[in-house]
Amino acid sequence: MDVLRFACQPGCTACCEQEGFVYLSEEDLLRIAAHLGLAAEAFEARYVYRTRRRMRLRKPPHSQCPFLERGGCRIHPVKPVQCRLFPFWPDLVEDRAAWRATAEHCPGIGKGPLIQIGTALEIAHEMRTAYPALYR
Repeated sequence: MDVLRFACQPGCTACCEQEGFVYLSEEDLLRIAAHLGLAAEAFEARYVYRTRRRMRLRKPPHSQCPFLERGGCRIHPVKPVQCRLFPFWPDLVEDRAAWRATAEHCPGIGKGPLIQIGTALEIAHEMRTAYPALYR
């Protein structure tokens, strides 16, 4: 895999609807709390599940994310790094089969401009930096 193509498709929330967790960095937490007009502590008490090694958004019943609404993401301008970088996650850009499997539910994969694998790996490195507990 030397190059990839990806362009997020308008109105698509397919990535947000996949089974999994939305992990947060401390910076994500602060940015989202401010956007919602909440103190960080209030945001965390309401929306966050934290362990010693990582934190993630709590999952509401029948949804993968508390901020996913019919019209899209309620926190789109300040969404977590994990969401912003999708599909350029290390486990996807470093594994051709995983990239192809993700394309089955992501209509933006295979569309848009060519992205050099080196560029994709640089983007993926930001994910490793933001969430080091996920990539040990």
